[in-house]
Amino acid sequence: MNALTPPPRLSDPVEQGIAAFLDEIVALRRDLHQYPELAFQERRTSKLIASQLSSWGYDVTTGIAGTGLVATLSNGQGERRLGIRADMDALPIEEATDLAYASSNPGVMHACGHDGHTAILLAAARYLAQTRAFNGTLHLIFQPAEEIGAGARKMLSEGLFERFPVDAVFGLHNWPGVPAGQFGFVPGPAMASVDQANIRIVGRGGHGAEPQNAVDPVVATASLITALQSVVSRNVDPQEMAVVTVGSIHAGSASNVIPESVELKLTMRAFTEGVREQLRARIPALARAQAESFGAVAEVDYRLGFPALINDAGSTALARKVALDTFGPVQVEEGFKPRTASEDFAFMLQAQTGSYVFVGNGDTAPLHSARYDFNDAIIAPAARYWVRLTETFLQ
Repeated sequence: MNALTPPPRLSDPVEQGIAAFLDEIVALRRDLHQYPELAFQERRTSKLIASQLSSWGYDVTTGIAGTGLVATLSNGQGERRLGIRADMDALPIEEATDLAYASSNPGVMHACGHDGHTAILLAAARYLAQTRAFNGTLHLIFQPAEEIGAGARKMLSEGLFERFPVDAVFGLHNWPGVPAGQFGFVPGPAMASVDQANIRIVGRGGHGAEPQNAVDPVVATASLITALQSVVSRNVDPQEMAVVTVGSIHAGSASNVIPESVELKLTMRAFTEGVREQLRARIPALARAQAESFGAVAEVDYRLGFPALINDAGSTALARKVALDTFGPVQVEEGFKPRTASEDFAFMLQAQTGSYVFVGNGDTAPLHSARYDFNDAIIAPAARYWVRLTETFLQ
């Protein structure tokens, strides 16, 4: 483009409005990326968000779940109330992107795009504060500690929806591998539950040359690892989804020593509470039975994590219609599939009706990768989407 070529015309006034300050939002996103903070440590992040929102005229309440905050803006006489949530925390990962704005905090990085989610909601917040083309009350929820599954629960336990009542609550997540700016909607189960089990197989140690005088927990563990997959293939209905993954095994330190015990760490995923309960019942029973068959003992610590994220059908239909009305069918992916990753927004959807929206991040490194970087090109369309959802919901 040369100096005589006019810039491209933007037909949507929301698109035009956001474009006017988009560079500032991108700079803010990169600032958040450069200074990431772990769960419940998002003090700088929270302070920066609160300062921006206060300057735009929002009534900001800080200190919810420690570093969480809610920004409220009311307009007109409408009685409807909308909540939109963004997460703020980073992950304990050493960044490997070599970006100019790469993390300056060793061992911590925004590897899931929460810096981008925050920037998207701030862009929408700024535009909505300028135009106020809605009738009702908007609550913007900036949540800490999503990555450890504690932030949503803590905000709820501190009376989030009693203090800031909403008729529906929405959230959003970027998704690598989906075309940038493409929106996905899933009614019903959209993300899986996640639970964890720590299993210790206890045998009797001994010399590697005399296995007859020991009870080998390694052999028992090997049998158990194979048997665990039978829970999915033979206990769970083939038309349902379940995942059982053994992600960690630790035993012994020498090749000629049979260790006393083996420790395993498992993650389990499901889309329904019925399957989740099946896993909860079968895995400890199978571990104990397998261990006993080798003369060993299984100690099982089974910990519940997040429930499945269940989108309300009506809220999801509205969310999808807003995307179609705003962008047309070209930017709405048909048949978007549920994801087996997990999200603690599930707790908010247990407490209040709403929906969780997906937006493509393009051909980038996957989430939780040391090479991941949020795609700044999706800030404008995603912020535009939040604006249109707000204006539609709060008519």
